[in-house]
Amino acid sequence: MAQHNSPNTLGRRELLTGFGAAAAGAAFLNEAVGDEANPATQVADRSSSIRITGMKTYWVGPVVYVKIETNHGISGWGDLKGVDPRPAKVLVNSLFELLDGENPTRIEYLWQKLFRAHRNMRGGALMVHSIAAIDIALWDLVGKLWNVPVYRMLGGPTRDRIRVYHTDKAQKVPPHGIYEHSGTPPDIDRMVQAIARAREKVGHDGAVMFDAHSAVPPATLIQLASALKPYDVLFIEEPAVPGNIEVFKRLKEQINIPLAAGERDRTIWGMLPYLQEGCLDILQPDCNHTGGISQMKKIATLAEAYHVPIAPHCTATFLGIAASLHVVSSIPFLLIHEFYPKNAGFNVPGLTRMAYELDKDGYIGLPPGPGLGVEVDEKLLQTESLKPQSYRWPGAKLKDGSIADY
Repeated sequence: MAQHNSPNTLGRRELLTGFGAAAAGAAFLNEAVGDEANPATQVADRSSSIRITGMKTYWVGPVVYVKIETNHGISGWGDLKGVDPRPAKVLVNSLFELLDGENPTRIEYLWQKLFRAHRNMRGGALMVHSIAAIDIALWDLVGKLWNVPVYRMLGGPTRDRIRVYHTDKAQKVPPHGIYEHSGTPPDIDRMVQAIARAREKVGHDGAVMFDAHSAVPPATLIQLASALKPYDVLFIEEPAVPGNIEVFKRLKEQINIPLAAGERDRTIWGMLPYLQEGCLDILQPDCNHTGGISQMKKIATLAEAYHVPIAPHCTATFLGIAASLHVVSSIPFLLIHEFYPKNAGFNVPGLTRMAYELDKDGYIGLPPGPGLGVEVDEKLLQTESLKPQSYRWPGAKLKDGSIADY
């Protein structure tokens, strides 16, 4: 059958021909005006001459401190933790090869450049934790460059204060041990009594959380949950070892207490299955583990789409603490934030400092600026890093000598 086109209708052949002509015209225009006059080719930041010129790393305890330097004398700091600091320090120094000479204000571009640099290393803990330290340092640097707190660059504040724990109004209870593949009545009683004491301490209007720490077997956790109803637990943290989404789904089906996890999952791609399967009520990204400020902001937005709040995991120096606090200052769905400013295991006194004030309700104010708003005593840091450093793999065994999945 013959096809007839009206005078105002283009056939597919004519349309494609038109597109080809348009493309040819665009190419001709680009060639005619030259790249220097074509806005489509001008993506570089021509208003700034700032460039990355150096990196320093200091290993102290379980943390590698990362300093990024520029030709304008402005620097930024990040911290690398949660992995063996020995190879981590070497890796982050190696990654400087991809940063040298770059404009530090192109934070997302640099994150992608690092993450996609090696097809066989992307997504791994060592790589993502190293990228996180660099990303945090870049946000700190750019905030100082523009003289604003990091949260201003993330869209501005969405709240006036941040609810944190541990405080007199919010307590998290540990599992008090690593358990066998099934629990005993004394095991259940010990955990229930600890939770009851926490509820008594914070009062009826306070928050009690239970951190299973991936150390309580699923069967035992189901038994425990049935005994916790009188204590109104805000959430059970790390109910299972990450890696098998089916376990989380099974626990969600049988436990009526909100479930939270995410500190050992990395990037938006690691968090997505929990949301798709509806097996977590709260996400707990750790800014230092998941790829830094850039990824944590994306994770919060992803969770928002599923109406899931975040309750960030955070055991770090003031650099990592501040980075996480800046993110939650700028997002709408926050439940509560982990806050251990005096955790000497990570936050060695005197090396980093951040101003904060805890109010009677268990809230702190928004983090200061510019940048992260954290002071680093580099001289003391250098002195501490020259001392002999050591690292021991944690490891854990059950009573029969088998390896604990912890």
